[in-house]
Amino acid sequence: MHVQQAVAAPSLPTASLMRGRSRPGDGIFAFAVRAAGVLVLLVLGSLILSLLIGGLPALRRFGVGFLFSAAWDPVHQIFGAAVPVVGTLVTAVLALLLAVPIAFGIAFYLTELAPGWLRRPVGIAIELLAAVPSIIYGMWGFFVIVPLMSQYFEPTLINAFDGIPVLQDVFAGPPFGTGVFTAALVLTVMVVPFIAATMRDVFETVPPVFKESAYGVGCTTWEVMRSIVLPYTRASVIGGIMLGLGRALGETMAVTFVIGNANHISPNLFASGNTIASLVALEFPESPAGSLKLSSLLALGLILFVISFIVLAISRSLLRPRLKV
Repeated sequence: MHVQQAVAAPSLPTASLMRGRSRPGDGIFAFAVRAAGVLVLLVLGSLILSLLIGGLPALRRFGVGFLFSAAWDPVHQIFGAAVPVVGTLVTAVLALLLAVPIAFGIAFYLTELAPGWLRRPVGIAIELLAAVPSIIYGMWGFFVIVPLMSQYFEPTLINAFDGIPVLQDVFAGPPFGTGVFTAALVLTVMVVPFIAATMRDVFETVPPVFKESAYGVGCTTWEVMRSIVLPYTRASVIGGIMLGLGRALGETMAVTFVIGNANHISPNLFASGNTIASLVALEFPESPAGSLKLSSLLALGLILFVISFIVLAISRSLLRPRLKV
């Protein structure tokens, strides 16, 4: 006769018991991470508050017209934000329109088409491009891109679109090389590594069984990318694009070297212009403390912060359908 002995399962500690046995280090760690979260909010709030207080004299002086005025006259103390705001948006949008297809092609090639021995060197090269300081891009743009634009690219486009309505105004001379389009090209080179690296990493997270199943039913490589990989990684791809847009909106020195730094709005993409970041970088050292000019620059910083917030809100709205799943 065999006697079976019931073995009682060890009881798990209750939540209250676990709290009672917590070590002092747990409380310290909880306080540290909570303080880190609060610190982020404090830093963000202090940035907004300092920009708002500093820019308040200019906003009171010019009112809503500050946002729509194209004037920037330190002699007569008349300032407006229209030129740098338009320059910031145009250069960032142009850079994104050029960078996204290039970045997607790089990520597509590295994850689906490139041989194994080539993927790692190209991936490392992309990451190295992302680490290059912006002032180096600015110097490269000034000494390499600007001469190429003035001697070859701009004259070709000006002659090609001459006489065509609208396009003859968008691509007009004289071909100085510096201008809004040149700044957008430099920004394109700067943001491509960020977007391409993000896309490559998220494309590699797609489970192989998904792609193998699609190939098994006869899908081509492009069909797998369009119907399987992109829907699966949609949220991360949009996040990478927004990361590149954020870099383009706030770039300073690289744009300052090649945009021409002229305070006027023109439909001509080859004309000189300005951005918020480049204008602040140029004018801030020459702005006396407490002056209306300094206040206007701080107000421009606040506007740039608002633009970045709007971009973030748009990206969140694009991701919302995916986040609900």
